[in-house]
Amino acid sequence: MIRGAMTHWALAGLLLVAGSLARADDVPPPKPPFAEGDVIGFTDIHLLETYLPKKFWDNRDFFFYEGMKLVIGPTQFDYRAPPEYEAATARFSGQARIGPDDSLENFTAGQPFPMDAIDCQADPQAGVKIMWNHSYQWNGAAGTAHFFYSYWDRGEQLPLYYQGTAKLVKLANRVEPEYLDENGGDLLKRGEKRKEANGQEVEAPFDARGIALLTYRYKSSDQPRAKARNDDTWVYVPTMRRVRRISTAQRTDAVVGTDFTFDDLFSFNGIVPQYEWQCLGERQIIAPTNSMVRAYPYDPKHDFGPYGLSYASDRWELRDAIIVRMTPKNADHPYHHKDLFIDKQTLNVMYSFAYDQKQELWKIIWHNKRWSEDERLTGPWYPGWKGIPKPMDNIIVSDIIVNIQTGTGNRIEYWDRTGTAFESKAKVRSFIDVGRLTKGR
Repeated sequence: MIRGAMTHWALAGLLLVAGSLARADDVPPPKPPFAEGDVIGFTDIHLLETYLPKKFWDNRDFFFYEGMKLVIGPTQFDYRAPPEYEAATARFSGQARIGPDDSLENFTAGQPFPMDAIDCQADPQAGVKIMWNHSYQWNGAAGTAHFFYSYWDRGEQLPLYYQGTAKLVKLANRVEPEYLDENGGDLLKRGEKRKEANGQEVEAPFDARGIALLTYRYKSSDQPRAKARNDDTWVYVPTMRRVRRISTAQRTDAVVGTDFTFDDLFSFNGIVPQYEWQCLGERQIIAPTNSMVRAYPYDPKHDFGPYGLSYASDRWELRDAIIVRMTPKNADHPYHHKDLFIDKQTLNVMYSFAYDQKQELWKIIWHNKRWSEDERLTGPWYPGWKGIPKPMDNIIVSDIIVNIQTGTGNRIEYWDRTGTAFESKAKVRSFIDVGRLTKGR
C-alpha cells in the first residue's frame, strides 16, 4: 500500500467495487513528564494527556489497554528529507503560488511552500499551502508493498478482508537531478499529463483472487475544480475475464462495508482544491513515529489491542505538529469538517478527526510510520536508487480508522512499504499499460 497505490479506489474496484481542538489550557509545560526510554503502561497514560489531541484522549478506551507497553522514543528526531528533495525545494523556492479555487500554479518539484516561511496566524492561505506541501511531501519515487486490510466490530475481527500487493510510480515532479534537468521533473517525457500511476493485485480471499487494478492521477487535479480531471481506474475481474473502467468521481463515498471514504487513506489522499483549508495553530503532540514492532507481512498475527485498532504497544515520539481544518466545498460531502494534526517536519498526518453534518465526532484516523534509515526492525528494507542513494523517508506503514459512533473500524497494514524507484523506464511503461491487466491471465 503505497501513497496513492492502495487507494480506496482500489477497494471500490474490489467491491465493483468542528470539533474540539487543543483547549486553551492545554499548552504543554516546558518539560514533559516522560523521557526517552520510559515505558508507559496503562496506569501511567495520564502522563500523555496534555500531549494528545483532546478528542483522542476522550476516546482513549479504544486505544489504551491493560498490558500495553508504550515506549517513549526521541523528542523531535530529525526526519529531514534527502538532500535531493531539499535541493529541489531551494531551486524552485518562491515560484509556486496559490491560484483560483485553491489550485496550485507554477510548481515543479520539492516542497511547494517552505514550511519555515508559512505563518499560520497571519497568512490566510497558510492552511492550503500546508496541504499542498502534504500532497507533495517526500515519500520516495515509487515502490511496492504487501497489504492486509481487516474489518473490526467492537473488538471482533470480521471474516471480510483483502490481501495482496500494491505498486506506485511517480510520473511527474520527480526530484532526481537527471529528470529535473532533462524533463522538468517528468519521468518518461516532458509534458507528461499524468502525475502518478498505481496498481494493486489481490491474492486473497479466494473469491477476489486475481482482481487487478490500475489508476492514473493527472496533473490537472492541481487545477481549479472546473478544469480538473478525475482519476481514471481500470479493474480486471477474473470472473468476467475482461477489464472494466470504473468511475472515480465520487471520492467521498464510503467503501462498502468499511468506515473509510476514498479520501481517508493517510488521513487525506484527495484533491486539495475540493476543500477549504484553515490553519488552526501549532502544538507539541506525541504519536507513533518510528515503529519498533513487526506487523504484516512480517508478522500477520501482531496484536493491535483488544479492539484491534491500537498502536499503544509501540514507540511514540514527541513532535511539533500543525493543526489544519478541512471543510468540503461540495454540499453533499458526508463530513462537515475534518481536523488534521500534521507533523510539521515530515508532513505526515499524525491524527485526524472527522465530524458528521451535525458536527459530532464521527471518526478518528491515525497512523504508524517507519524511518527508512532505521534497520533494527527487519535489517535493510528500503534501498536507495539512482539519484537518491539514501531515501531518508519517514513513511506511513499502517492506517487505522475508528468509527466512534458505532464501535467499528478498519486496519490497513503494509509494514514493508517503500518508495524505491522502478529498475528501468521499460518496467515503468509496462506497469502503466492498461493492457497488462489481462496479460498472462
